[in-house]
Amino acid sequence: MAELRNRSAYFEYAIEDKYIAGLVLTGTEIKSIRGGKVSFNDSFCYFSKGELFVKSLHIAEYKFGTYANHDPLRERKLLLQRKELKKMEKKIQERGYTIIPLRMFITDKGLAKMEIGIGKGKKLHDKRDSIKAREVDRELRRNFKI
Repeated sequence: MAELRNRSAYFEYAIEDKYIAGLVLTGTEIKSIRGGKVSFNDSFCYFSKGELFVKSLHIAEYKFGTYANHDPLRERKLLLQRKELKKMEKKIQERGYTIIPLRMFITDKGLAKMEIGIGKGKKLHDKRDSIKAREVDRELRRNFKI
């Protein structure tokens, strides 16, 4: 299974640190993730009582699920080591920092993992620079067949 990426995260935020976190999921959620039915639109992470949760991550209902199907937008707990959690919590106390889901993937053991990043929101001129760099790179690849 291919990994699922949050493409807008790198455009909207300047990512400084990255972490790999496990997820607490139900049975039908993992089946939907394996099917690639995940949307990162407007998703973000927040702390509650020293634990990290992801909010607004849409995992579509499992097509063959029964009455026990999951709520697509429920908040899901992220699993990290305590020292990583404390380090992240201290970092987002600074103004402008937030925790964003970057990608989701399935490990060789069949576990769902999420890469999260601590980022600072980009200003409009930074976004223009990103677009310009992307277009220059695309032109180089097109002209030199790289």
